Order: sequence, then structure tokens, then C-alpha cells
Amino acid sequence: MLIIVLAYLGGVLTILSPCILPVLPFVFSRAQQPFVRSGLPLLAGMALTFALVASLAAVGGGWVVAANQYGRWVALALVALFGLTLLFPQLAERLTRPLVALGGRLSNSVQHESGPRPASSFVLGVATGLLWAPCAGPILGLILTGAALQGASAASTLLLLAYAAGAATSLAAALLLGNRIFAAMKRSLGVGEWVRRALGAAMLAGVAAIALGLDTGVLAQVSTASTGGLEQKLLDRLGASAAGGAMQASNTMMRGADAAPGPAMMAAAPGANGPGLPDEGAAPALDGAVQWLNSPPLTSADLRGKVVLVDFWTYSCINCLRTLPYVKAWAAKYRDQGLVVVGVHAPEFAFERDVGNVTEAMKKLGIDYPVAIDNHYAIWRAFQNQYWPAHYFIDAKGRIRHHHFGEGNYAESEKVIQQLLREAGAPEVSTDIARVDAQGVQQAPDMAGVKSFETYLGWQRAEHFGSGPVTRDAAAVYDAPADPALNTWGLQGRWLVGQEKATLASGQGRIVYRFHARDLHLVLGPGASGKPVRFRVSIDGRPPGAAHGMDVAADGSGTVTEQRLYQLVRQPDGGQDRSFSIEFLDPDVSAYAFTFG
Repeated sequence: MLIIVLAYLGGVLTILSPCILPVLPFVFSRAQQPFVRSGLPLLAGMALTFALVASLAAVGGGWVVAANQYGRWVALALVALFGLTLLFPQLAERLTRPLVALGGRLSNSVQHESGPRPASSFVLGVATGLLWAPCAGPILGLILTGAALQGASAASTLLLLAYAAGAATSLAAALLLGNRIFAAMKRSLGVGEWVRRALGAAMLAGVAAIALGLDTGVLAQVSTASTGGLEQKLLDRLGASAAGGAMQASNTMMRGADAAPGPAMMAAAPGANGPGLPDEGAAPALDGAVQWLNSPPLTSADLRGKVVLVDFWTYSCINCLRTLPYVKAWAAKYRDQGLVVVGVHAPEFAFERDVGNVTEAMKKLGIDYPVAIDNHYAIWRAFQNQYWPAHYFIDAKGRIRHHHFGEGNYAESEKVIQQLLREAGAPEVSTDIARVDAQGVQQAPDMAGVKSFETYLGWQRAEHFGSGPVTRDAAAVYDAPADPALNTWGLQGRWLVGQEKATLASGQGRIVYRFHARDLHLVLGPGASGKPVRFRVSIDGRPPGAAHGMDVAADGSGTVTEQRLYQLVRQPDGGQDRSFSIEFLDPDVSAYAFTFG
């Protein structure tokens, strides 16, 4: 609701711009006629035209999101163009000249009609809305960027309509109050023009910073292939929690295995398939995904009558990977009895917003059920979710009946599925529990022996760093600690520590970690060029041998070829502290987070 109010106020203030002057003669041409039969239809036509053209543009802009990484550069070009139109009204006028010409022809067709005819006033309003394009165009561009991020929907149209209604309200006041308002508006035009140009300059500066890579986290926040950007941050701070940005959400997101299970983490499972499942409320619609994989978009109507399991996951999350074998088993076992599994891929790191990366990961993981790409956390926020992985069990009536956060309790979760299928009338629902033999990174952890937990390497969430003070977002030389304490890590060489990752800036470099666990994983990725990066792993100063992970040879050698989680250590026995080291033989590798099992 607050977003709509802000859009409305933005429309009211749009009138403080010099390019509103061409519109005013058409508004004041109805000043001597009855407002209800003449002025009101004119303003309604103007507002509806604005909202209609904007909505069509938002629908057309959907291809930018689908264009994935290429769409990011297209989006940057569009934002730069909007910034230039804010700086140079002449450019806006030239770009919108076809609309202005159409508006002129419409206005000429009705200007000579006599009498306060509502139909002719409405047509004149349509023409006025088109003539207003040089003024509204740049602001419209900014709104459309946000609309494209959230997806073309009724909410986007409502937002644009609220903006248009705000502008119409200002013009209605001018129409009713006459020349005194007109004179006051003229005096305020200079201020509006300076605000407009300052906004344009700020937008261009932001585009330049992104294009030059001055802030490695910005691209993921402002591009149409990722999050809502600076505008979204402002809305979040004002309380518009329904529209999200990844950086705001990340402070409340948790991987399920990182917190001890408790009432807030895991719901109680039903007893012996009894009827004791509570009603947790209506399931939100699965709206807002930037793309669907393995399926067209699924609506609440499509899923009515089906039992639905919604699985929030992200492909580099070790807790999610260890849960997937069970989710896949349930999807296959109960598909013919009415179960629909919907994966909601809500990314944690910027590279996980790349639909191509997710598609490739799904192929390797064997995921064949529908997956919604929730890059803007629209579905995440609708469910008020905070964890990876998170499972929501929805009955055939569209009600959430159970939820589970984190790993484990698989038998109890399957019993929930069986009970909901029986309630839906599915015949001969099995009471057996699926047998899962997970291997590799998906193998269940040995949590009894784990004394090390997820550790981020970006400065935003880094802890227990043993190489001295961190130089944020700039390359610096670090020395690894010689004898780090348990769960302390450090860097060796010239690294650039950014908000969510540490990148080897030049030459060779090393990361060390003193850990206690059977398995050690590290989320890694090559540079923008995609060139493979060679590395060498050691444990307590020696090659890992039998303790090597699936992405490392026994001699410790390996290669970073893609952005994903790498299993570097799997010990036969994880019962003691170990000193881990990974040495990169090539530069331009990025490291995001350690996880253990």
C-alpha cells in the first residue's frame, strides 16, 4: 500500500517540470466548462493512456529479464538512456516525438468541437497523455525499470495508474483553481528542473561505476537480471516489505543447518499419520518469478486439487544439496498420486541469479520438476521465508498444513505428504518411506563430529579472519596466519575482498582454514573470462590422499571451471582438528563461503 502512495505522490510532484507547459493549454481549454462533464473525462483519458502505454512497455520489457546476463547490459543501457533524458529534455522530446505527433493529431480532431461533450474531452485527454510524453517519459522509464524487475502484473499496472492519478490530481487542482495555481507552478519550475537533472546525473554515475566494475556487488543489485536496485532499497527502508532486494533479504536469510533446530526452525511432525496437521493459512500465489524451468508458470488455479510441496533452495547451498535426493524421490514416487513439487530457487550469491547457471546445475542434479527462478525474492517474501532449505506442504485446498526448515526429519515429512494425499482422495497411498542412497556432496553429514560451521569470505559477513584488518573493495596484500586457532581462516597474497567474495587480484594466492569436520566445501568461481583456475589442496601440509573430496585428486590437484560449491575434503574420520590450505596457481578466482559436514 505504501508503494502505491509513494507512486501517487511522485505523480503529484511530476508537474514541477518545464515540460508540463505544453499540456497546460489543453487542460485550461476546459476551465470554463463543467468539471464533471469536461475536465474530469480529460484527466481520466490522460491517466488511463499513461498507465496503458506504461503497462504495455513493461510487458515488452520482460525479454530483458529473459535475456539473462546479456539483459544486464541492455538494462544498463536503458538506465543510462533514462538518465540522459533527465539531463537533456531535448533528447526526451526527440525520442518521444512519434507519441507527440499522434497526440497532436488527436487533439486537432476534437479541439473544434463545441459544448462540453464527455467523449470528446476523454479523447482530448488521451491526446494530452501522449503530448505529455517528453515530460513523463524519463520518469516513466524509471518506473518501468522497477516494473520489469517485479514482472508485468496487475500490481505493476496499479503502481503506474497511481502515478498517473497523482499527476492528474495536480492538473485537476490547476483546472479548478485557475490562474493563481498556474502562476505558482511557473515559479516552481526551476527547482523541479534542477532536481530532475541531479537525478539524471546520479543515474549516469551509477551506470559508469557498474560498467567499470568499481563495485562488484552493484551489478547484482541493479540489473534487471538480479534485484530491484537502489530504488528498491529506498522502498524497503520506508517499510515496503513486499518488494525485495537481495542485499536487504540476505541479512535475515539462514541456511537451515546453521541454526540449532527448535520451535522457530522445525515444525512438529504429525504422529503416526494422524489427523493432527494444523491449518497454517492460505498458501501465497507463486507470482513474481523471473522465469520458470521445466514448466510454464504455475498459478494457484493450476495447483488447486493437488498436494504441493514448495522447496526453497539455491544450487550452491550444501544444506539444500543434501536435501535434494529426498525431494526428488518424493516427486517421482507420488507424482501420479497428485503430488506437485515446486522448487523455488532463491539465490544467495550474485552468480546464482544467472538462469544459465541454474539450468546447468539442475541438469547435473537431475531435477525434472518445476522450478521458479525467484531472483527478486517475490515468492520468498510472500511466504515470509528466512531459511535454505525450507519446505512448505500445501493441501489440495490451497492451505499450508506443515513446514520444515533445514535438513533432516525426512520420514516425518514424507508422512505429511502421504496424509495430505489421502485427504485429497488419492487411492492406495503408500505407507512405505522412500529409500535414498545419496552420494558425493549430497551424502548426509556427520554432524556429531562437526565443530566448524559456515564461514563467509566477503567482508559483509566475514568472521574469524586471521590475516589482519580487511581492506574493503580494494586489492591488498595479506599474510596467512602461521598457526590459526580452530575456525580461524586467512589469506595469502594479493586479494580484493568484496562484499560477498574474496578475489585473487594477481599472481598466486592461498586460503587457509583450521577446521574440525569430516567434509570441507568451498564455493568458488572463475573470473569474468571464465578461464579455468588451477589449485592445489593440502591437509596439515601434505596432499590429502584418501581424504580428498570429489573435486580434488589424491595429490591435491584440481581446477575451478564454473561457479558452484566444490567438495575439497572428505575424511574417513573427521574426529580431530585439521589445517586446510588451498593454493591457487592462477589469478582471478573468487571464493565465497566454506561449509562443512
